[in-house]
Amino acid sequence: MSDNELGAFLRSRREAVSPADVGLPAGFRRRTPGLRRSELATLTGISVEYLARLEQGRDRRPSPQVLGALADALRMSTDERFHLRLLAKAIEGGSLSICPSAQPPVVSVRPTVRALLDKLEPAPAVLINRMTQVLAYTTGFERLARPTGLLDAAEPSFVRFVFTDPRAHDVYLDWDAVATQQVATLKCAAGLADPHVAALVDELTVTAGGSFGERLTTPGVPERAGVQRWAHPEVGELRLAYEALELADDQRLIAYLPADEASSAALDRLTGRHPGTLRVVNG
Repeated sequence: MSDNELGAFLRSRREAVSPADVGLPAGFRRRTPGLRRSELATLTGISVEYLARLEQGRDRRPSPQVLGALADALRMSTDERFHLRLLAKAIEGGSLSICPSAQPPVVSVRPTVRALLDKLEPAPAVLINRMTQVLAYTTGFERLARPTGLLDAAEPSFVRFVFTDPRAHDVYLDWDAVATQQVATLKCAAGLADPHVAALVDELTVTAGGSFGERLTTPGVPERAGVQRWAHPEVGELRLAYEALELADDQRLIAYLPADEASSAALDRLTGRHPGTLRVVNG
């Protein structure tokens, strides 16, 4: 393995993107394939000298913001963004810098909360922690969310799904509003001073790029209730009223109800009229 994997990867991506791909004129007498460093600098707001240091391995600790800007400008796919972040983390020793004394997000589900979720069947309801990680859900929620891809990950997370899974743009008909709310919820839940939240923010700054980073600087208050429009792959458009209840351990219970008669009939087709079985993530 090269001792400059990050620089080599960035250069390979720059050489694979043509000026036409990013809306720039091709010009004449191009000696390099793909974009020139000066063109990439124009797209990202990063100096040509700094780009050269990154590619040559003379600077090995770019910030998440710089990596996010490069990933956006180079039109990286989701897989390429994850690879970029892994290369950057490998330089730092392959581990996230988190203070050992910081309280990690609670992933266990208390018996009373399990019982509450069970009583909510067959309504869609889900329990998340401050990182928006999915901890438990009703069968009603599984029938609603499973076909959308939201639960496909080994550790499902609302904010990761919204910002890193292309299917989220198809599911949420008002994706921009949902994305803004996800960032507001993340910022409010523990604040960016929380090292666990900060590590997640760094990850998404790279893997999601500007669509996430720009929202970090936008003031916003998380809504505890509202209506979301989903384009469900099996039953079509749904208007879902949601209520978010704050629980102990920085956990949140979100319940969904139909906001109109058409959505009510569609949910009945998905969930049926009979209570199902509570699902708990990781045991």
